[in-house]
Amino acid sequence: MVIQQQIKSRLKELKDRYNSLKVGKDDLLKLIEEAEVAESVYNSNAIENSTLTLQETERILLELEVARQVSSREIFEAKNLAHVAEYIREKAKTTDINKEIILFLHKMLITAIRDEIAGRFRTVGEYVRVGSHVAPAPEHVDLMINGIITEYNNNHESYFIEKIAKFHLEFENVHPFNDGNGRIGRVLINWQLIRLGFPPIIIRNKEKSDYYDSFAIYRDKKNLKPTAKILALGLMESLHKRIAYLEGISIIKLSEFAKQHRKTASSLANAARRQTIPAFREKGVWKISANSIIE
Repeated sequence: MVIQQQIKSRLKELKDRYNSLKVGKDDLLKLIEEAEVAESVYNSNAIENSTLTLQETERILLELEVARQVSSREIFEAKNLAHVAEYIREKAKTTDINKEIILFLHKMLITAIRDEIAGRFRTVGEYVRVGSHVAPAPEHVDLMINGIITEYNNNHESYFIEKIAKFHLEFENVHPFNDGNGRIGRVLINWQLIRLGFPPIIIRNKEKSDYYDSFAIYRDKKNLKPTAKILALGLMESLHKRIAYLEGISIIKLSEFAKQHRKTASSLANAARRQTIPAFREKGVWKISANSIIE
C-alpha cells in the first residue's frame, strides 16, 4: 500500500470539511489563491535554481522595481508562471489533461524566454539530461506522453494521490521539453487536483532535496511512495489553510501558539511538517487557527 489508510481517512475528512465550509465563499477562496500565487511561483522557480527571492517575485508580479539587477529571463519566468497558475485556476475545473493542454501551458511558460522551443516537445537531435538521468530519445516523446495521459485517464482503481504521483514521475522521466519540464510538471499536479475538486498545493524549495530524491527512488525501484507522501502532505497543508480561513477564526503564528499553550516550538514545528496538527505555511512561516486543539 503506497498511501496508508490513516492518511486516506484524514484527507477524506479534510475534504468533506472543506466542501461543507466553502459553500457560498467562492470570493474568499479566490482571494486565498490569488494571495499565494507569488509564493507558489517563487518556490517552483527556486527549485529550478532561480535566484529571485519571494519578496522580489512579489514585486515583479506587482510590476514594481526590485532593488538589484535581475535577468530578463528570471522576470519572464516569474510573470509567465503566474499567468499559467491563474489560467488553470478555472480551466482545470472542467477539462481533463490532454497533450494539447500540456503544449499550450508550455507555450505560456516559455514565451519570451526561448520562443524557438515554446509549445513543442523535443525533436530530432534534442537530448536532455537531469543529473545522471538521460531522458528518452526525442523520437519517443510524443508516444510516451500519450501513453502516460491514457494510463492516468483510464486508471479508475488507484488512489488519486498515487495516480497523480505516478503521472508526475513518469512525466519528469520522459522530460518532454527542452526547458520548463519541472515547472510544467508541478502545474499539472495542480491541474489534476483542481479537476478533482481539491485546492492547489505548493511543493517548496526547502523540500527540494526530498523531492529530487523521490525521482531517483522511483527510477531505481519503481517506488512512488516518497513522491506520494510529498503530495499528500502538501494537500493536507493546503486544506488546513483553507479550512482555517473559511472557519473565520483568528490565525496566529505557530510560535505564538506554542507560547500560549506551553508547548515547545520545535515539537509543534515537527508536528506541522508531519501534518499531524492543522498548521500551514504562509511566506514560509508556520501558522495555525488560534482555537486549534493540540493533544
